[in-house]
Amino acid sequence: MSLTRLKPAVPKHWLIAIAGLVWSGAGGMLCHMAWGWLRPLPPLRITGLAVAGLVLALMLHRFMLARIARRNMDRICTYAERGCVFAFQAWRSYLIILVMIAAGSFLRHTMIPREILASLYTAMGGALILSSLAYFFLFWRVQVLGAPCPANEDDH
Repeated sequence: MSLTRLKPAVPKHWLIAIAGLVWSGAGGMLCHMAWGWLRPLPPLRITGLAVAGLVLALMLHRFMLARIARRNMDRICTYAERGCVFAFQAWRSYLIILVMIAAGSFLRHTMIPREILASLYTAMGGALILSSLAYFFLFWRVQVLGAPCPANEDDH
């Protein structure tokens, strides 16, 4: 029996959807945690910290995560019709995810005030959600509209 028969393969358009769901789910979780820390604060303080987090989210999205998402989509589009369900991220990205989880856990156990962490979590969570939209747009384009999966970044 070949080991490739055991590989959990899915059509590549589902890899795009899975990536979008994972990125938006992680972003939503971070924003939910941030909201838990912001909720007890006075409304004006919440607004200031949330705006700071959203501005940082836009910057993180624009200068970091949008590029990573684009590279992931380009990589997925080069696959044959089916790919391993875990291939929605490059293997290096799994290492980055582990480092980010560890960093988040470390930050939560420091003396940094929760309201500052709330802005940082809002920034990262918002950037992940914004960047996940590119996956959903590509999924819509490929699966619903029937367009071919673009093979290079100039196509999307």
